[in-house]
Amino acid sequence: GTRVAGQSCFGLGICMWVIARDMKNTRLNLNNQKDMSRNKAHNQKIHTLGKLDWTIYDCISSDHLTDEVIITNEQLLHIKNRHPEACDDVLEYIRKILESPDYIIRDKRPNTGLVVKKVINNNEAMLFVLKICTQSDKAGYKNSIITGWKITEKRLNNYLRNKEVIYKKE
Repeated sequence: GTRVAGQSCFGLGICMWVIARDMKNTRLNLNNQKDMSRNKAHNQKIHTLGKLDWTIYDCISSDHLTDEVIITNEQLLHIKNRHPEACDDVLEYIRKILESPDYIIRDKRPNTGLVVKKVINNNEAMLFVLKICTQSDKAGYKNSIITGWKITEKRLNNYLRNKEVIYKKE
């Protein structure tokens, strides 16, 4: 991706990065009011990441209510605090990974998948935990990124051997 100077947002101290893909800006810009709303019930700022392609994501749950996927400031702060080595790359690659994952691995929680893409180099990949909103969830909930981190090629191969791969990019 193409990196540009970052900036802090909402007091989180998270740097923003830009990537260009197919002549389209896929940047997660935390200052963009068009991509942000507020969950009034929980007073959380919510960032829209785009829409899920159900030909890919139906493997997690076919009982989905919306195709919109979001991430909250609370989850961004979690990534920054728990996975600081991955924070910049999460912001840089999040939309690219959602648009075209290499693998989806079944998570132990229902309606949740581990979305994986090799994006950094041959020795690392990014992994996101994606929760699909279903009829059993509270009204108004959306598909959401719970967390994200980097994994090594060795760890990825271990996951592919020992966990249930429910999607593999052809």
